[in-house]
Amino acid sequence: MAYRPTENTRRSAQAKRAAMLSAARGLVAESGFSAATVAAIAEGSGVSVGSVYSYFDNRDTLLAEVFRDTAEYEFARVSAAVDAADSPVARLDALIVTFAERALRGRRLAWSLLFEPVIPAVDAQRLRLRRWYRDLGAQVIDDGVAAGVFIPQDAGVTASALLGAISESLVGALNPDIAPPVADDPDALLDTIRAFCFRALGATEKERS
Repeated sequence: MAYRPTENTRRSAQAKRAAMLSAARGLVAESGFSAATVAAIAEGSGVSVGSVYSYFDNRDTLLAEVFRDTAEYEFARVSAAVDAADSPVARLDALIVTFAERALRGRRLAWSLLFEPVIPAVDAQRLRLRRWYRDLGAQVIDDGVAAGVFIPQDAGVTASALLGAISESLVGALNPDIAPPVADDPDALLDTIRAFCFRALGATEKERS
């Protein structure tokens, strides 16, 4: 007779898998993807190294799942803030501010998601993340162009350029190898990023106020 897992064994397996993913996320948030070795994940979740391979084909697939889940969570927070705003200008502002503020609060995790050299399986998820943000930004820009608050432009190209500029502007503040651990004046940094983005879109000072 073939073995059939019971509800209890299924719940136990799900709990063990969740514990491994949680341990991996903690390692990434604290020290980056390079620190999330199978041995460290096993130790952090209280299982053997062999048990990790019982639930995941290899380290690559485990870390790709960690990146995907974490990136989806962060994107959902930014997307919700954008959706809650009531005009194209406010929506763009919400995208910029929410993205940057969350990155500055979770400095090491943001660095890992945006800049840390990673394995190809994780990098594929990073490309998906960039497409999500590009598409969100493009919709905001298209709405602003239609409303006459942004100058006519290729929304997809501009969204990619803006998101690249925002990310690059945060490099110094997020880099874990550079002191201080946060920007000297995060408010001034954020204001500079916002001003640049709105100027790039052709929004006037009146429209931004």
